Amino acid sequence: MLLTGSLGLLLLPQVARFDGALAATADQWRNRTIYQLLTDRFATTSGSTTASCTSGYEGYCGGTWQGIINKLPYIKGMGFDAIWISPVTQQVSDPTRGWTGYAQNNLYNVNTNFGSAQDLKNLAAALHSNNMYLMVDVVANHFGYDGDSATIDYSTMTPFNTASDFHTPICWIVDYTNQTEVEQCWLGDESYPLPDVKTTLSSVRSTYASWIQSLISTYSIDGLRVDTVKHVEKDFWSAFQSAAGVYAVGEVADGDIDYVCPYQNYLNGLLNYPMYYQLTEFFETSSATSDNLVSAFNYVNTQCVHPTFLGPFSENHDQPRFPSLNSDMSAAKNVIAWTMLADGMPIIYSGQEQHYNGGNDPYNREAIWLSGYNTSSELYIYITLMNKIRKLAIAKAPISFTVWQSMIIYSDDHHVAVRKGDTGAQIVAVYNNFGSTVTSTYTRSLTSTYYGAGTVVMELLGCTTVTVDSSGNLLATFNPSGQTPGLPLIYFPKSLLSGSGICSQ
Repeated sequence: MLLTGSLGLLLLPQVARFDGALAATADQWRNRTIYQLLTDRFATTSGSTTASCTSGYEGYCGGTWQGIINKLPYIKGMGFDAIWISPVTQQVSDPTRGWTGYAQNNLYNVNTNFGSAQDLKNLAAALHSNNMYLMVDVVANHFGYDGDSATIDYSTMTPFNTASDFHTPICWIVDYTNQTEVEQCWLGDESYPLPDVKTTLSSVRSTYASWIQSLISTYSIDGLRVDTVKHVEKDFWSAFQSAAGVYAVGEVADGDIDYVCPYQNYLNGLLNYPMYYQLTEFFETSSATSDNLVSAFNYVNTQCVHPTFLGPFSENHDQPRFPSLNSDMSAAKNVIAWTMLADGMPIIYSGQEQHYNGGNDPYNREAIWLSGYNTSSELYIYITLMNKIRKLAIAKAPISFTVWQSMIIYSDDHHVAVRKGDTGAQIVAVYNNFGSTVTSTYTRSLTSTYYGAGTVVMELLGCTTVTVDSSGNLLATFNPSGQTPGLPLIYFPKSLLSGSGICSQ
């Protein structure tokens, strides 16, 4: 196998751990909110808002790393302090396979469709100068190939360039309940194969360890999103995580908590897929009840070893956008609030702020520039407020808010109330799945908020105050006069709002 590349990366057995923004730990990431973007679909270098990119198009539309730099004010304006970008490695030449970044054929070269190696370094520098982190998507499970499975030429791949570096003979994953098959057979199909790297080999493991160290060092990367984690044997990831030395959030795309949570023993973070499926089920329609959502919430908190290192999300490039399931704006606001006030590092997928409604892949991979980067859109403003609320809660309780594990304090068929934060600086959020269809005013009495009797709390969307009664109960009022029906209710002590700008305080 070749162990050097055209970027001249240092491939050393060990690389010293970095400090500051160049080796952000899980604890450091825990205070951040992440804006996920597809590099090809976020911003062109020219800043065009009319460059052609038809919905569902499979190929390069022209987004670049320099384009991201130019549009950082749009992201930072919402309050995000980290971005997750597409894989950066060289891809196969077929643009229909390579534009997303998941069909690499050379670990040591960058994808020049996105820019030069210097452009990527400049992106990291621009982010760090804005006190923002860079998370890069990486793939270890597989490579890409331009042809079909019958004509594979392994010598076209770097550094793994012989059949012995891959799982051969080729088999395709058919039975996802067979873990050996999931790990050792190939994704894709005969016409579009994704050669499955033989990650059990010590030579492969040492090469990946050296590569990830060099990638992080060369490009000042602060964290990783790790693709297709369940398709690689678990113990590979502990060595990979150790070599990386930064926070890594893994993709285990499955709703089974007992299947997903054990992977956190090997990577320090996971995308919270179990909660994603229950969130969309509950908020998609008012005919759903909260039972599955509440059960999943409680079970994740007991089965995952670090729930506050998970990555909560409600949309991404692999799942249909929420508005394609339910176009109601109040429903979208409930989902977004849940995501951004949840345990862990909240992730918002680019386009959510514009209420994009693309369905399944590839229609959920729209060009953001076609929105005109509208900073006056309803959800851009709403997400900005959610980030302000989260940052305020962290500022008032720097450790306890991010470390404190959320708990459900009330639920019925259509409502769930969640408390996060230590006593005295906690947020109590009450969600509903009615959307804007129920317009009448009604109340729910909340106990176990741990607000002291007589505490005045502010509902942060309607900017109305409520005084906790002598028994410590909080009366939550939905759809008060003059407010859009179906919004969540988000409560915080009024005394802690001073100087925040929230609700004119």
